[in-house]
Amino acid sequence: MYTPPFKITSRILNLVAEISAKIERYAILLEQDTELRLRKANRIKTIHSSLAIEGNALTEGQVRDIINGKNVVAPLREIQEVKNAIATYDLFTALNPFDVKDLLRAHGTMMQALVDNPGHWRNGGVGVFGEQGCVHLAPPAERVPALMADLFDWLKNADDHLLIRSCVFHYEFEFIHPFIDGNGRTGRLWQSLILSQLHPLFAHLPVENMVFSNQQAYYDAITASTSIGESTPFIEFMLSEILATLTTHQGEERTDIDANASALEREFGIIFGCQFGVEFGIKFGDNDMRVLLLLNSNPTFSSQKIADRLGITKRAVEKIIRRLRENSILERIGNNKSGFWKINRISEKGGNCESG
Repeated sequence: MYTPPFKITSRILNLVAEISAKIERYAILLEQDTELRLRKANRIKTIHSSLAIEGNALTEGQVRDIINGKNVVAPLREIQEVKNAIATYDLFTALNPFDVKDLLRAHGTMMQALVDNPGHWRNGGVGVFGEQGCVHLAPPAERVPALMADLFDWLKNADDHLLIRSCVFHYEFEFIHPFIDGNGRTGRLWQSLILSQLHPLFAHLPVENMVFSNQQAYYDAITASTSIGESTPFIEFMLSEILATLTTHQGEERTDIDANASALEREFGIIFGCQFGVEFGIKFGDNDMRVLLLLNSNPTFSSQKIADRLGITKRAVEKIIRRLRENSILERIGNNKSGFWKINRISEKGGNCESG
């Protein structure tokens, strides 16, 4: 079996270990009912980021408008690029990252009406050009089918950690440059797809966003790998970006949650993450907190309105409200149509939470 050239350095091993630990911690947050909200927000950011790297000048707001079916005044090609990207990312969960036919299918969708014969290997030479001229001359077109077959064979059968394989595939894909155009956006999509097999959270924290925030370092890592004939520098760079992204998002989520929990504790004596006594025998979670925060500001909100605002299901909201009502944390004043919600103080009910 063909094996792309790279070395497993101590830094790579350490990064894989750190990322694996972060994945488990971050996954706890995604187990909450915020998944739909995160997916929608990140889909817009992902499409904007990936196309902006390729020179598309549409703003994130314009991308959002196109996704929502609104008219946008912009060059037709740039609008077409966004529409194609939307259609491609809609295929995300249906694509098999280990199947070369699905790669061709994705490229065909991504580049529809933008290039001749989308979804097929290039039949001519291509190069990557920078300010100093050609910085990379891709292998001859006649070698592309065999090179891609070897790469997919390695991806499917290698024993290396999937984090490492995703980075190696990304670099080798860009080195081969198998398509006449659209290689960058397709390669980044494919690493995200590979990583999603490791954990679904990578559908929320895609590679495209990581690269967009650090483009020059991304190109420098590709150049460094090409200059030594192996993908080791690129692997180290991408793993560092993945770790940094997980750390940043986990920190932002946790900081917001802790701050909001403290506010409710001060106001109502509700302490999240603690197990109350028999009378209040529930353990409050992040979504309990979000529902209570929203009802504290909007006591007349219905279950559906809470669900829409928080990006979770109505059924999940009703389950949370039922649990809070059963434990006398939440009380309904008046009827369902014209009444409102009241949050009761735990201290007034005799609940407690001993410090640990």
